[in-house]
Amino acid sequence: MKALILVDVQNDFMPGGSLEVPGGDSIVRPLNAVQERFALVVATQDWHPPDHVSFASNHPGLEPFQVITIEGREQTLWPDHCVQGSLAAAFHTDLTTNRVEAVFRKGMDHGIDSYSAFYDNGHLKSTGLAGYLREKEAKELFFAGLAADICVYFTVRDALQEGFLAVVVEDAVCPLDLKDYSRKKEELNAQGVSFIKSGDIS
Repeated sequence: MKALILVDVQNDFMPGGSLEVPGGDSIVRPLNAVQERFALVVATQDWHPPDHVSFASNHPGLEPFQVITIEGREQTLWPDHCVQGSLAAAFHTDLTTNRVEAVFRKGMDHGIDSYSAFYDNGHLKSTGLAGYLREKEAKELFFAGLAADICVYFTVRDALQEGFLAVVVEDAVCPLDLKDYSRKKEELNAQGVSFIKSGDIS
């Protein structure tokens, strides 16, 4: 079975959000158009506590986008974003969510970031997404959302490690850094990930 995974289509990643992805709102229309072509639609949300370790505001003297090391792992410091229960953490108001069967929240542990929808950045704790998809007998996963070079990328990479087939819907993702995304796209492509347009999904 094919499943569509909507990664972090949230207000803070949209134009005007605290961590906006340029053109991020352009993905909403194709996302709405393709959902009915899938037997299963799942969404993810960044869902951070206010004291989250990734927030630059929790590290006095440091600025957003600086990179530090925490417990042996590189950590980019971000502007405060997707704080639990806030409007900024909600899905974009134009995103159709009627067909979203389950929502998996990530980044809830204040001490570690979680780019992937499957695991935290240390692969210490699973979100349960892989088990859920297996229970639903989903084998081919189509990924869309934000940001293409960060949370979508790490989610796709973990999907491969979990044994799923992975497809990226290119007109339904946007990167924060286009150059970085181009490099990561080549990497994923070499690992067997397909990149298609939403109009190619039957």
